[in-house]
Amino acid sequence: MSTKRPYDPYDSFKRYSEIWEKQINDFLFLLSNNNEFVKMSKVGTEAHSRYLEAFKKNQEALAGVLNIPTKNDLANVASLTIQTEEKIESLEEHIWDLQDSVKSQSKEIESVVEVSKEIIKLTKQLKTELVKTKKELADSKDLQSELQEIKFELNKLNNLKDEIEILKSHVEKDNQKEPVLTGAGSTK
Repeated sequence: MSTKRPYDPYDSFKRYSEIWEKQINDFLFLLSNNNEFVKMSKVGTEAHSRYLEAFKKNQEALAGVLNIPTKNDLANVASLTIQTEEKIESLEEHIWDLQDSVKSQSKEIESVVEVSKEIIKLTKQLKTELVKTKKELADSKDLQSELQEIKFELNKLNNLKDEIEILKSHVEKDNQKEPVLTGAGSTK
């Protein structure tokens, strides 16, 4: 058997890339370790930043004249959009809370309406009972007045009875005082 491995192109590519990376790193180290390169790159970076700043100012001025939105304008719009979304979400939460409170209050109102209906029903029943009671009271007053009349009449009858008793006792006394006639002139 052979101990040779088959050719792997990825393995070769890996080795070459490692060698190339090492050489580039060494080259960059040599460049960055040089004071003159650092000074030149500093000058170049500063010049580039001034150029970019002037370019940005010119671009904003031109965008203002042409009425074209700039990157800052878009950032402001995005910020305002986010703030608006947050406020809308807050308002939605408030609306949901209000809806919940309205629902609970409507349930309370419904229960109050139900209780009010019961109270009205009881009031009507009490009113009919009051009318009946007034009628019965009027009837009982009529009966009481009739009883008073009957009592008055009974008192009159008792007085008449007493007078009749008195007259009867007087008649009996008179009968006892008169002699009893027996004979032809008496009729029995």
